[in-house]
Amino acid sequence: MSSQPPIGEIQSLVRNAPGVPVIRSINWGGLRTLYIKEVRRFFKVQLQTIWAPAITTLLFLVIFSVALGGRHAVWVGGMEIPFADFIAPGLIVMGMLQNAFANASFSLLVGKIQGTIVDYLMPPLSTAELLAALVGGAVTRAVLVGCAVSLAMALWPGVHVTPHAPLAILWFGIGGSAFLALLGVLTSIWAEKFDHAAAVTNFVVAPLSLLSGTFYSVDSLAPVWRAISHANPFFYIISGFRYGFLGVADSPVWSGAIVVLAIDVVLGLLCYTLLRRGWRLKN
Repeated sequence: MSSQPPIGEIQSLVRNAPGVPVIRSINWGGLRTLYIKEVRRFFKVQLQTIWAPAITTLLFLVIFSVALGGRHAVWVGGMEIPFADFIAPGLIVMGMLQNAFANASFSLLVGKIQGTIVDYLMPPLSTAELLAALVGGAVTRAVLVGCAVSLAMALWPGVHVTPHAPLAILWFGIGGSAFLALLGVLTSIWAEKFDHAAAVTNFVVAPLSLLSGTFYSVDSLAPVWRAISHANPFFYIISGFRYGFLGVADSPVWSGAIVVLAIDVVLGLLCYTLLRRGWRLKN
């Protein structure tokens, strides 16, 4: 008599025949694992990555509120809005954008510097899954920072951060965070040392965010500077996000939503192409 088990039992023990792919469409397990890794990475130092940016952003509001004594107001769309209420939404989304970029620009760069980039490239993840996990982790950090800043501002006397159009808040908050996350991924692909990423932060992200209408209404600027502001993609994010709280904006909300979507698509395709080719990653 043969001691081998019946063929039916052998087939039940073998999940896939040799050469047959186990993952046929989306590797949800791998995508979830990498996303959780990215979230845990910044959450282990949440005092630095979430609460410190929230306090720093709140300080802007406190300084301007104390300096102006609560007497200054801004005219937007024919409405007079207290200055603290005007800058609060801009400060919230500005903190979200900067932290989305900081998180995404660190992931691949630190892997290249420490020689652990293979941990991102070798797992059975497609290029789209890798990009989605990196962007998802950065957007998650941005949302947590935004919630922390909103909570702190809600507790600050004289500031009102009551949602007016939640859909606009979600669209411009998440869409804007995705924009900076994709820009961060692009930076981490290009950069070869931390100085390169810091240069993009100091000479691109910081100026664009500060000169985007966060602290002033673009309508009050001279025509030349108004045109320059309208060429700044951060302007549409902050204007649309502000509309979500105040119901007024410096630009048409729908056109701003289309601009944000178009930028996300273009940057997403660019990051996908570079990741797929392994530019500055596999060389």
